[in-house]
Parts: sequence; C-alpha cells; structure tokens
Amino acid sequence: MSGDMTGFWIIHNGLSREGPGTPEDVAWAAEVAQLPKTGRVCDVGCGPGSDLGVLADRVPQGHVIGLDPYLSFVVEATLRHWDRPEIRVRRGSSLGGDGLMAPSDVGPLDLIWCAGAIYFDGVGPSLTSWRSALAPGGSVVFSAPVVAQADDAEAVAFWEGEAFDTDDSLDAKIRDAGYEVTARSRVSDAGWQAYFDAVEARCDALDGVDDPELQNAITQSRQEAETWSRLKDRLGYALRVVRPI
Repeated sequence: MSGDMTGFWIIHNGLSREGPGTPEDVAWAAEVAQLPKTGRVCDVGCGPGSDLGVLADRVPQGHVIGLDPYLSFVVEATLRHWDRPEIRVRRGSSLGGDGLMAPSDVGPLDLIWCAGAIYFDGVGPSLTSWRSALAPGGSVVFSAPVVAQADDAEAVAFWEGEAFDTDDSLDAKIRDAGYEVTARSRVSDAGWQAYFDAVEARCDALDGVDDPELQNAITQSRQEAETWSRLKDRLGYALRVVRPI
C-alpha cells in the first residue's frame, strides 16, 4: 500500500478517512472497553480526525486528544473539530522516537485508540510503550493488518511490506507484550468499501491531470481497490480490545 508518495498525498488530501473503518467500530470499542463518560482518550495516528468526534461523543464529560506525526493532518483535524473544546489535536508519534509527543505525555488514559497505524512501530513495541500511559483499568483498542493464512503469498503481497499477522500470531504478540485480549472483532467490509469508494472517486476527479507520477499513483490506487475486492475473504484489519495483565 505504498506507491509514489507525492501522488499518494494528492489523492488522499482532504479525504474524510485515511483508511478503512466506520463510526460503529469506534462505538463498539468504547462500549466493550467500558469507557466512562468522564474518560480521557487518545487517538494515536488520528489522521484527519475522522474518529475524534465519535470518541468525544462517548465521553461527554471527558476529553479526547488526537496525535499524528503529520502537521497537515493535525491542522485538518483541528479545523474539523475547532468548535469542540473537549477535542484537542497535537503533533506526536506513537513511540516518540523522533522527538514528538508519545501517549505517555498526555496520560493517564482510559482508552488509547489506534486505527490502522500500530504496525508502523509494531504491535509489541507499541503496547509495551503505551502501558505507562494507561490509567488503572484502561484499555488499548487497535486495528492491524492480518491475513487468514501466513502462507497465502497473494494476500501477504497486498500489504506490500507492511507488518502483518494472522489472528493467532497477532494474539501471541499481544500476550508477549503483557496484555490480555478482552474482545475481538474485525473492520467490516462496509468500512473498506467506503474507504475505496472515496479513493476511487478522487481518482476519477484527478484523471484528467496530465502528470505521469500522479497517473501512476491513480493506477496503483485502483489496482489496490480491485485486489482488495478479490481477496477480502483472505485479509483485512483485525480489531482488538486489550488490557495490561
């Protein structure tokens, strides 16, 4: 899921989401994690802020903090929620290795939400780092790339080098990091379809731009959508609700 980054960002600039998911995923996570109405929540890798409003709705007497390493996303998410004082967005990274803010700087947290970004630093290292940011009884909810079978070369190739697991190996990494899984789910096909519909609509709008790099990115984006449609029963995003043991 890589390709020419200049073209990638042109296609993705202004999209409401930067990856598959639905508000229902967020609501499910908050309910299963027993998020209190006074909860303090951090969305790590919040992108343009598509999940921040849903999270804030679940903590009407609490606070939501979005962290993202890309300033453009921080600005977009801030403008998107400028009229909600309970939502704040800051530039940060998951582990703080580049000198940016890590979740521990904004804790203690009742919930850390991470939609599709935990693979950047790895499930194990991220969960280990985030433990210190959690309040007693706090949970981490994340989605991560998985394939149904580790030896399915075509499904593995879809992730183009991104970290991936099977459901079993993902759960093993969670246990090794000192967490227990309290609930399991999966990002729905509807969440994937809505994401690709938005990407393909943007590609259609940009089709007339006479630029080889952009056209290459458009071709790759359309191929990715087609490949997902063909392989969706063999890969996806696993959703996990986990707590430190």
